[in-house]
Amino acid sequence: MAMVVKLLQPVESDLETLLSDLRNLIGADHPILQAAAEHLFSAGGKRIRPGIVLLLSRALSPTGDLSPRHRRLAEITEMIHTASLVHDDVVDEAATRRGVATVHSRFNHRVAVLAGDFLFAQASWHLANLDNLEVVKLLSRVIMDLADGEVKQGLFRYNTRQSFETYIEKSYCKTASLIANSARAAGVLADLNEEHLVQLYRFGRQLGLAFQVVDDILDFTGSDQQLGKPAASDLVSGYLTAPVLYALEEKPMLADLIEGKFNQGIDLEQALELVRNSEAINRSRTLAEGFAREAHKSIQWLPSSEACNALLALPDFVISRLS
Repeated sequence: MAMVVKLLQPVESDLETLLSDLRNLIGADHPILQAAAEHLFSAGGKRIRPGIVLLLSRALSPTGDLSPRHRRLAEITEMIHTASLVHDDVVDEAATRRGVATVHSRFNHRVAVLAGDFLFAQASWHLANLDNLEVVKLLSRVIMDLADGEVKQGLFRYNTRQSFETYIEKSYCKTASLIANSARAAGVLADLNEEHLVQLYRFGRQLGLAFQVVDDILDFTGSDQQLGKPAASDLVSGYLTAPVLYALEEKPMLADLIEGKFNQGIDLEQALELVRNSEAINRSRTLAEGFAREAHKSIQWLPSSEACNALLALPDFVISRLS
């Protein structure tokens, strides 16, 4: 966490402004929804996604200043991300996130679904008011991808015959699409050429995929406290990630345990041992490192600045979570 704070230091005051602006944007028309939103925005997340948008916006600005439209883009990014977390928590029936009660456990499922919808609607409204059709298309695509990723994840639960491509696609939809498309949107608002827009999108895509693969490794190697949720919770839920898919290639008997949904008391422990005693964790790490290298390479053309240095350090930070 300290490392994240350090990396986001160039936009620390921007992020504080963003949080107070978000509270104002939500408005007081719906007391219960506002209470839910207040709870979400004060839940102490790392704010990496809006932080990336703000860092990119400062790195792309000739004066280093933020335009109001770039600030609003960062706010929309955080709204979309928060809305998706509310819905994810309902689907996963998670009682806490990062040690804080989830919206549906603090209020109820109905309020949580409505609060998520409310935030998506608010994001769409503020997005339309940016008056930039390309940015509207980019961020609308993210909202579609988030829903698509959640559906894909549900459809492939406990399915040991899914392809690695399915896993990458799902990871892109759930994690990388928001970072990739909001990075490109920051470039669009800065009037960049197509070549640089493609590089910004690639930066966000590869960084998001590295982030997801690292999260998936930590599901097997991290502590409950480090994860903000019980370890191995993805596997228990039947979500097959890179370490499991790699382990299945080496340990075919793992498939029986997964397809049986760990119905015997020792099945889960056995499955964890099979994953940990294979090359799966090492192979997953190599995969994440490859994505991180590609992300770093994609933005080396940015002019030197404090914000640029922070962005270039992000891929290494993502991998450092494994040490």
